[in-house]
Amino acid sequence: MMRSASRYPLRGLLAAAVFWLLSMPALAVEVERVVSPGGIEAWLVREHANPIISLRFAFRGGAALDPAGKEGLANLASSTMDEGAGELDSQTFQKTLDDKAIRLRFDTGLDTYGGRLQTLTKHRDEAFRLLRLALTAPRFDDEPVERIRAQILVGLKQDEEDPHTIASRALRRTLFPDHPYGRPVDGTAASVQAITADDLRGFVRRRLARDNLIVGVVGDITKDDLAGLLDATFGGLPAEAGPWAVPDRTAGFTGGTQVIERNVPQSAIRYADLGLKREDPDYYTAFVMNYVLGGGGFTSRLYSEIREKRGLAYSVYSGLFPMKASAMLVGGAGTANARVKETLDVLRAEWGRMAEAGITDKELADAKTYLTGAFPLRFTSNGRIAGILVGMQISKLGIDYLKRRNALITRVTQDDIRRVAKKLLDPKRLTVVVVGRPAGLTATQ
Repeated sequence: MMRSASRYPLRGLLAAAVFWLLSMPALAVEVERVVSPGGIEAWLVREHANPIISLRFAFRGGAALDPAGKEGLANLASSTMDEGAGELDSQTFQKTLDDKAIRLRFDTGLDTYGGRLQTLTKHRDEAFRLLRLALTAPRFDDEPVERIRAQILVGLKQDEEDPHTIASRALRRTLFPDHPYGRPVDGTAASVQAITADDLRGFVRRRLARDNLIVGVVGDITKDDLAGLLDATFGGLPAEAGPWAVPDRTAGFTGGTQVIERNVPQSAIRYADLGLKREDPDYYTAFVMNYVLGGGGFTSRLYSEIREKRGLAYSVYSGLFPMKASAMLVGGAGTANARVKETLDVLRAEWGRMAEAGITDKELADAKTYLTGAFPLRFTSNGRIAGILVGMQISKLGIDYLKRRNALITRVTQDDIRRVAKKLLDPKRLTVVVVGRPAGLTATQ
């Protein structure tokens, strides 16, 4: 739905902010290493213009470590750790957060478990105290646990009817049939119902420790103040977590097409091929290549050939999906049932065309211009910058990464693109899941 600019006066301010960010030099963000007296490390970007502090933290090891039969444990923990801690029950804890405009939440992924905290500087000490309580003394009382469990179960029931979720989960099961990456982060109805409060307490004891902790902080705080707060907040955690590694595994690409029948007018399509881990030296070449293939939105080849020229799909994209123990190049599309087969034919043709011929000089130049020019747009809030600091540490990119990142993009060559495209893109290996009633499409192995 189109809206007039006059109804949204903030648009002018947003446009000005975008212009400022695009003109901001890459060196404007200065990252400092802070090590507390107790040895806890954080990366800090000081920003004293506004009285706000944003903190992101992560623990290595995520939902992939959930015990068999208790899938969804990390997710349930992330949803209940702020529902009461220490002497504060759920209602009191949440009211304290609200009264002081403190934002605290936890989240989980396949390879990490973490969260975020945002507070006004004047409420800093109370905010960090509440975080400490949530990390070291979560209550997991019956009422909030059962309330949140019920909400998760409702969400899982809804997911069973969503074609896109069904396709994504089926693709992961196909690629990782006997590996933790093949299991749903949210779990299943049976596994979520099997989780007990003791399981949640055991999760906290095993997973949250100082040796797998990563912290990023942005805002109105000095290095000395942060150092003291690191020990006060995280110093009570165990010294060592349980093992957090999962076995390395190359995804089991079948090259086939799986069809899951659902009575819907539009099919959901998910597909995957080889990817690269974040630390791979060819990662930035693959990053540029994928921008041209399907990561560049309206400017990508997949969008141009499938959506724009032929009107086959409502949406189409691809993206790199690096994980700790594996990596994929994944994508998706949504199209009318009658046009699924033609969409997949064009998809595979474009997959093969880039593998054989690479990209044009103009495509390479345009990709570099966008990927370097748009990079400052990621720094639109303290919270986002804090998240980037955590991501830099997880991927071991180095504290000077923000200064080096654009050079890693600009040095990519045509020879690099051709070599990596030939390695990663194979239409015969491309593995596809379709959920719907695609006309004329036969499932293959």
